[in-house]
Amino acid sequence: MSRAEYHVAAARQRALLSRPNRPLAAGGGVLTRWRHPILTRDHIPLTWIYDLDPTSNPAFLPRLGVNSVFNAGAIKLDGQYCLVARVEGVDRKSFFAVARSESPTEGFVFDDYPVQLPDTVPEEVDVYDMRLTAHEDGWIYGVFCSEAKDPDDPDVAAAVAGAGLVRTRDLVTWERHANIVTLRSPQQRNVVLHPEFVDGKYAFYTRPMDGFIGAGGGGGIGFALVDEIARPVIDIERLTSERRFHTVAEAKNGAGAPPIKSERGWLHVAHGVRLTADGLRYVLYAFATALDDPGRVIAEPGGYLLAPLGGERVGDVGNVVFSNGAVVSDDAVCHVYYASSDTRLHVASARLADLEDYVFATPPDALRSADCVAQRSAMIRRNLAILRLEDGRG
Repeated sequence: MSRAEYHVAAARQRALLSRPNRPLAAGGGVLTRWRHPILTRDHIPLTWIYDLDPTSNPAFLPRLGVNSVFNAGAIKLDGQYCLVARVEGVDRKSFFAVARSESPTEGFVFDDYPVQLPDTVPEEVDVYDMRLTAHEDGWIYGVFCSEAKDPDDPDVAAAVAGAGLVRTRDLVTWERHANIVTLRSPQQRNVVLHPEFVDGKYAFYTRPMDGFIGAGGGGGIGFALVDEIARPVIDIERLTSERRFHTVAEAKNGAGAPPIKSERGWLHVAHGVRLTADGLRYVLYAFATALDDPGRVIAEPGGYLLAPLGGERVGDVGNVVFSNGAVVSDDAVCHVYYASSDTRLHVASARLADLEDYVFATPPDALRSADCVAQRSAMIRRNLAILRLEDGRG
C-alpha cells in the first residue's frame, strides 16, 4: 500500500468534514433544507474500512466496505449535537455509530469506534433506526428495530421486527433492557419513548403491525403506558395518528423523533407511506398531541411536511424521506434530521414557533376532493377580499 494513497484519501475526507453548509433558498415550505448531506458513507473513518497494514493490504483496497449512512437518532449532549446513525455495511448488516458536532448543520465527525451494544438477544440479526429520548428519569434511552429471522416461516427472507431498548448517559457505555413486548401486535417498528412520565408510568408511541413490511390490521401510531422499563410489556395500544384512505399515511405510518414540547402541545414529526405505481412513497408529516394527554391528537395538518425532492429520490430505496431524530437549538430552531432513499442523512430547519404555527393553523385533510376544493376556495375568497380592500385603499 502506498502511504501516499492513504494521505490523499485522508486529505479528501478532511476537506469533506470541514466543508461549510448553507441553507437553500426558501421553497415556500416550513422546513428549510441545507445544501449538503451531513452524513454519507464518505464520512466514515478510513480506519473502519481499510486495513492500513501495507503487508496485508499492499493495494490499499477496502476490506469492510460501507454502503450507506442514514436514519439517525439525535440529541444535544454536553453542548454538542450528537447523532446515532444507522451505518449499513456492504454485507447488508447495519450497526450504530455516534457522530458529534458543535454545529447542528455541519462538521459531524464519528467517534473512534461504532456503538457496541450488549449482545443479549441471540436471535437478533440486524439492528437499526434508533430513537434517542432524554427522559426525565435522568437516562438517555435508545429504542431501535431488532430484526430476526422468522422461525415459523421457511422462506429464507421472512423476518420478524421487534423493538430493542437500551439506555446510556454518555452515548459510549450502553445498558440493554429486554426487548419491548407488545401482546396484541405480532411485530413492532418505529417505537418512540415519550420524554416525560405519564400518570407515573413510561409512555411509548408504537406502530402495531401484522407483518414485517405491511401494517395489516394496524391502524396507525399507537400510544401505550408501561410500568417497568427494564422489562417493558405493552397490552393496549391506543391509536393516536390514524391511517386513512387516500392520504399521505394510507399504507402505514410511524412515529419519528421523540415529540417536542411547545406551549400549545407536543409536536410530532412522523412518516407516512402510500402505495404508488412505482412502489411505496415515504414523506414526513406533523401533528400535535395534548400536553395533559400525549396520546390524544389535538392538531393534524393535512398533507406532508417534507417529501423527497430532486436527488433525494434516488438511492437504495427510492422516493423515501425518513426521520427518527430532531433537536431544538438554544435559539429555538428545530433541526430535523432526515434520510433520503435509505442512503444519506440531511438536515432541515425551522423556527420552533413556525413549526408550531404550521401544526396548529394549517387546515386538516378534508379527505374528499369536493371538500378539499371547498376548503381551498374559502381561503381564495378571503385572499381576494383582502387584495380588493388593499387595492381600494391604494
